[in-house]
Amino acid sequence: MGLKKEYETKKMIKRLASIRGSGTELISIYVPPDYQISQEIATLREEHSQSGNIKSKSTRLNVQGAIEKIMQHLKLYKSPPKNGLAIFCGNISNEQSKPDIEMFVVEPPAPIKSNIYRCDSSFLLEPIEAMLEAKELYGLLVMDGREATLGVLKGTQTIIEKKLRSFAHAKVRKGGQSANRYSRAIEESIDDYYKNVGDAVNDVFVKYGNRMKGIIVGGPGPAKENFIKAKTMNYQIKVIGVFDTGYTDEHTGINELMSKARDTISEQSAMMERSVMERFLNEVAGGGLATYGYQKVKNALLSGNIARLILSEDAELTNVQYKCTNCGNTVTALEQGNTRQTKHDCGGNLEILSQSDAVEELIELADKSGIDVVFVSSDSPYGKQLLLGFQGIAAMLKYRG
Repeated sequence: MGLKKEYETKKMIKRLASIRGSGTELISIYVPPDYQISQEIATLREEHSQSGNIKSKSTRLNVQGAIEKIMQHLKLYKSPPKNGLAIFCGNISNEQSKPDIEMFVVEPPAPIKSNIYRCDSSFLLEPIEAMLEAKELYGLLVMDGREATLGVLKGTQTIIEKKLRSFAHAKVRKGGQSANRYSRAIEESIDDYYKNVGDAVNDVFVKYGNRMKGIIVGGPGPAKENFIKAKTMNYQIKVIGVFDTGYTDEHTGINELMSKARDTISEQSAMMERSVMERFLNEVAGGGLATYGYQKVKNALLSGNIARLILSEDAELTNVQYKCTNCGNTVTALEQGNTRQTKHDCGGNLEILSQSDAVEELIELADKSGIDVVFVSSDSPYGKQLLLGFQGIAAMLKYRG
């Protein structure tokens, strides 16, 4: 999922989270990629029939209207997209006498794992939110002296990349060899095993375009520490955690490692955000290679002078073009949040001619140029400072303009 698409998805999820139904009339559907569309439609027909028992007439009509709308949309598909479908539909009107049944279709950033139908007073968003939660990729390696499993943690999705096995003890027989020769042969075979594991990690690092922020290593016994000391991995790959686990397989071992490393991964995200913001603030204070605010950042993007774009996850800026009903003049303004102007300087009323998401525009410009984009949470003091003091938009520059 590209940066622009990810931003659009987060924006839609935020809007969906704010919607509340007057009753249990908001429908959430998750369709896995391997699920039959015909089966989903059959399930919805059954739910439509069951909803006829709802006592409240307005709720009954809203639920049935939402189900009918979803079924009509599903008929457009022969099969679900590669990651499945997430559909949210229901009455979003605040006036009970004037229902407004709207449908929202979200492209999941990762494959949906289970089929879900829920009708409630709010939309079920947790599965999509979990997919969007993690911003970085992390390597996961569980190993002992005989086998290793290498995976990648991408959001909440774990992708198993490779399984390796050491045949050091199987291939080397003591036979008539001296104790020293036998010991040396064993050591050489173990070194080969560590080299093979290191090469596999390096291949995964390259496969993901160096987006892997680090690797977490686990396993029973001393093999994991000995592997790290062997330095067979690319020097750019940072080991961010080493944990004891009881297993080295792709299920129990990897899951145990993820469970133990959860706090470490959270700390890494917080440290990254803090490092980015500290550097930006230092550059601003010293009049160095930094700028902020929508227009200045946009100008720098257009001139190719951005090294890194820094955005608050909660930045909401909209370019709005108005027309005055009195004098006929057009006015362009950058509006924050949901606030909109209503009056012109001449006293006339302002009508909205067009509006566009200013943050989305910057992301698209950065994406086209391959510029690194960092999203900063507004939960931390640094994040709040970015949002309140700099419009939620900042950048590191390549050179002084």
